Amino acid sequence: MKIDGGCYCGNITFTADIDPNGVRICHCTDCQHMTGTAYRVNVTVPKDKITFSGGKAKTYTKTAESGTKRVHAFCPECGTGVYSSPVGEVNTYGLRIGTIRQRKELKPSKQQWCRSALEWAQDLHALPKFDKQSY
Repeated sequence: MKIDGGCYCGNITFTADIDPNGVRICHCTDCQHMTGTAYRVNVTVPKDKITFSGGKAKTYTKTAESGTKRVHAFCPECGTGVYSSPVGEVNTYGLRIGTIRQRKELKPSKQQWCRSALEWAQDLHALPKFDKQSY
């Protein structure tokens, strides 16, 4: 599937060809902490299937519970997290779903690190819903 998108301010943009079945939710505590929310949603993109344009991302390298290091890239202007990648030679990117213009068409196919999942985030059906901000 062809996609395009970028950071909130438009400084970093991309076009890519993804497998929509590669969309996943990560509930690890690192993703919770780094996003400031309950989980992160990503899609894996092979390096040869994505082209970045515009500004250069700022990066931060984190060390996971397993000891694996991973680079997280974000826009230095607006702070939007755009992708993560392995340290060293990059062969894939974990592209953030919120940065993709076609995000409504991308449904997660699996969840990982569920031992860290926030219980309340598993079922939001009973919460009142509003089309716009309600307060």
